[in-house]
Order: sequence, then C-alpha cells, then structure tokens
Amino acid sequence: MAIRRFLPGIMLIIPFMLLVPVAAVTAEPSLNPTLNTLFRPLPADPMEPRIAVLPKLDRNELQLDIGTSVDLFQNEQHTFAAGIDFGTWSLLKRSENFRFPVDTIDYLFGINLRWKHPLPENSLPFGELGARLRLSHISAHLEDGHYDEESDRWIRGGSPFELPFTYSREFLNLVVDLSSPGRRVYLGYQYMFHSIPGDISPHTLQAGAEIGVIGDTYVAADFKLLPVWQTSLYQSRGYRGTWNLQAGIRLGSIGLDRVRIACSYFSGMSRHGMYFFQPENYSTLGVIVDL
Repeated sequence: MAIRRFLPGIMLIIPFMLLVPVAAVTAEPSLNPTLNTLFRPLPADPMEPRIAVLPKLDRNELQLDIGTSVDLFQNEQHTFAAGIDFGTWSLLKRSENFRFPVDTIDYLFGINLRWKHPLPENSLPFGELGARLRLSHISAHLEDGHYDEESDRWIRGGSPFELPFTYSREFLNLVVDLSSPGRRVYLGYQYMFHSIPGDISPHTLQAGAEIGVIGDTYVAADFKLLPVWQTSLYQSRGYRGTWNLQAGIRLGSIGLDRVRIACSYFSGMSRHGMYFFQPENYSTLGVIVDL
C-alpha cells in the first residue's frame, strides 16, 4: 500500500529525468526495436495502437489494448511509407472469480503517411528528422460492464449525457520528431474536422520526449492539451494539460525486443470517448507489446 501511495510522486520525477545528459544514454535497443513501421510508435502516448495489459494499481480496473500500425508500402530508400492503423482501447473491471466485465471500448481505424530524413552530422544533437500524418476515425461504446442488470438501466456515473450517447470523431494528426539512438523529442498537432457530440474544440497540441537510461530501460513522457467539456454551456471551453509518464524496460536480454514491462502515471482528461468530459489520474503496471 505504501508503494501505491508514493508511486504518483515518483513518476512525476520522470520529466526531470528526461534532462539526463546525452552521455548517459548507453543502449539503443531500449528505444529502437525492430518494428514494421518507418516512424516508431510513441511509447508513452496512450492513444497509440498496441497490445497491452495494464492493471491499475489504485482501483479494480484493467486497461486492455489490442491494435497495430503497419506500413503497407515503403520506397526503396526507406524514407517514405504509407500504412494503416487499427486499434481498440478497453476499460475492464476486475471482479471476483477472475471475471473482467467490459465497461467501455474505443475503436480506431485509419491510414497514415510516414517520412524520415537523415540530418547532417553535427548540425543538431539528433541524427534524423521524421514525421507521421494520420487520417483516423474513432468511436466509443458502453458495454455490459456499465449496465446494472438489477435496475435494468445504464449506470449514469456522473455523465452529462443521456446514456447511451453517440461518440464519434474524425481527425488529422501530425507528429514531427527529432531522434538519434537512445533519445527522441516530438511535437504534434491534431485537427478534428467532425465530432459527435458537437461543439468541441477541434484543436489538440502534443509534445513528448523519450530517453534510454541503462541497458534496455527507458523513460518517456507524453503531454497533450485537450479541450474541457463545460456541461452548463453544452460545449468545450478551455484546455487541460494531460500527462502520461512512463518508465519501463524492454526484454531484449531474453530475445523479446518488442515486449516491455512498463509503469505509468496518467493525469488529465480520460482517453476513453465515453468519459471524454472527465478528468482522472491513476497508475498502471503491466506489459506492452509493440508490433
């Protein structure tokens, strides 16, 4: 229980650890496994398609993610690629008898373009410039774990909408990064050109950093400015910073370069569409597989 109480504070130290001198980076595998995409996924971004099982440490809930991003085409120079994204993000409840009723699930699919270009030596403390542009659709749905069979109704849970409600978004997302073996920084912008519910600010800003530490260990941080829903106005007004801070280790020493054990601290607006209006914070510890 003491570890759980101090874990959020420990994880908040991660952004300062990202300022570790470059000389401290000792291994490339922690940030650069062999993947099927020209633009590497962002390890600390909870909206990346991935396979993950992440129990929450401070509540009886479990995050279960199933998805992948694949390049269908790459040019001969390996500087341009086009591909597809598919992913689901599920929120499960942990109950007795090893049961995990699904509370809500989000579905994402889309297409992407990826590009990278080597930088001249000694021009920057990074060796490569990259970018990824996505065109995506995402929808969210309540499931049986959010339904009270005794009262034969959906569990309202503070929702400002009548349940169930329709949640759907289409958007363009651009991320530009600077990287070298063992370190990366990035900036992103997302424009949402259609949404249900409506009257939500279409703009989202993103920034993040990753750094290898010792061997296959790494720390990473992802930050977003997300619109805040104002129930009294029935529209979004203002923004809230949303952090996902992560420390982990890749199991490269046993031949599992794509598998990482990760501990994360999340604080900000929920990533789930059915709870997009709700701020939350929690810690997780589990397994992530990068395909």
